[in-house]
Amino acid sequence: MIDLRPFDSLGAANHGWLDAKHHFSFAGYHDEARMHWGNLRVWNDDSIEPNSGFPPHPHRDMEIITYVREGAITHEDNLGNKGRTEAGDVQVMSAGTGIRHSEYNREAVTTKIFQIWIVPTRSGEAPSWGARPFPKGERSGQFVTLASGYDDDKDALPIRTDSRVVAATLKAGESAHYSIGKDRKAYLVPATGAIQIDDVRVNARDGAAISDMDVIRVIAIEDSEIVLVDAA
Repeated sequence: MIDLRPFDSLGAANHGWLDAKHHFSFAGYHDEARMHWGNLRVWNDDSIEPNSGFPPHPHRDMEIITYVREGAITHEDNLGNKGRTEAGDVQVMSAGTGIRHSEYNREAVTTKIFQIWIVPTRSGEAPSWGARPFPKGERSGQFVTLASGYDDDKDALPIRTDSRVVAATLKAGESAHYSIGKDRKAYLVPATGAIQIDDVRVNARDGAAISDMDVIRVIAIEDSEIVLVDAA
């Protein structure tokens, strides 16, 4: 089953410095039908104006993955971590027992990110943060794992939950598949381009909530960059 969630149907909040679209209920946007998808709780599509961002604020008991689509985001937290994550790269913050952090766009251009929150399956652990580059060439024509709660995914950023975050870049006409299993759920968003799953077209920044499929086969209608969460 594929539940298409067109971009113009998403929740929206424009704060001037931040133009946010919400795939799931978040802050002032509430939709009982879009509370979560498995243990995936938040998928925000954020555009952050230059020299602005999220001031220091706390989190706990959440896995927060930031996928940078354009520009760069600069992270700082009360553990002493500092880092700048550029377009195409990923950072992961495991909030654990509690962390206070800020996320700023220090660039001269608008930064665009996907902010993904996944409910952890392990609690009571110390908070942590990490980031790494994922060159697009590595995921050309195939899905690669960016963040994972599984020990077998040794090259991925670790998260404390029964989930994976994967991505692929496809040229128009190319296809890629991802094996998921019918007992799990997937949520897919093209960062750019347009793709097709079965007979469903998914345009840039649309969401596709997928269930009851053993294998997800994606065909690129246009050159596309795709992010998918494999959720319990």
